[in-house]
Amino acid sequence: MLLTQDDSARIAAAVAQAERDTAGEIVTVVSAQSDPYTDVALAWSVFIAFLALAALEATPAFYVALVDRVLGLWATEWSARAYFGLALTVAVVKFAASLAILKWHRLRLWLTPAPIKRARVHARALTAFRLGAESRTTGRTGVVLYVSLAERKAEIIADRAIADHVSPEVWGDAMAALLAPLREGRLGDGMVAAIERIGAVLAQAAPALADDRNELPDGPILL
Repeated sequence: MLLTQDDSARIAAAVAQAERDTAGEIVTVVSAQSDPYTDVALAWSVFIAFLALAALEATPAFYVALVDRVLGLWATEWSARAYFGLALTVAVVKFAASLAILKWHRLRLWLTPAPIKRARVHARALTAFRLGAESRTTGRTGVVLYVSLAERKAEIIADRAIADHVSPEVWGDAMAALLAPLREGRLGDGMVAAIERIGAVLAQAAPALADDRNELPDGPILL
C-alpha cells in the first residue's frame, strides 16, 4: 500500500487548505515500516533453540535412538562428549533455521508483540517530528502526522505551542478518520480525512495570523 502521485497531490492540497485558517503547520510523514525488528527475530530464534534443548533433556533416549537410526548405528555407547555435541548441534540447527524462517517480514511482524510495535512506531514518529517540525516554525506550531504502513499505526505529535493548548485525546477523531480507511488500503483517503480534522483543531488552538507564511512543506515525506 503506497501513495500514488494523485494521493500525494491530494494530501498536499488538503494540508494547504487546512493551514489557511491556522498559524499551525502540518507535516505528513509516511514510512514503510518503523523498525526491522531484527532483535525480535533473534529473541524468537534463541527461544526456539532453548525449547529444542529442553525437549532433548526431557526425552534423551528418543533423540539418541533417532540419531542412531538416521546414521545407521546399532547399540552404540554414547559418551558425554557425544551428548554435548548432539545438544550443541540441535541448538545451532534450530537457531539457524528459525532465524532463516523469520527473514520473512510478515511472519516476523506478526510475531512481534503489539506493545513493542507501538513503542517502535512512537519512537520513529518522535524522530520524524524532531527532524521535520520541532522548533522549525516561528511560533513552534508544527504538527506531524506520522503513518507507519507495515504496522498499520499512526501518531500525531505537536510542537510546544500546540501541545500546550491541545491534549492528546483531542486528536482522537483525526486518528479514527485515518485508521479506518488505512485498514481498507485507502491510505490517501485516510490521510486527507485526518488532515481536515487536524486543521479544524489547529484553527481553534492557533488561529491564522496576518503575517502568516508557509514554513514547512505541504506534500508528504516518504521514508
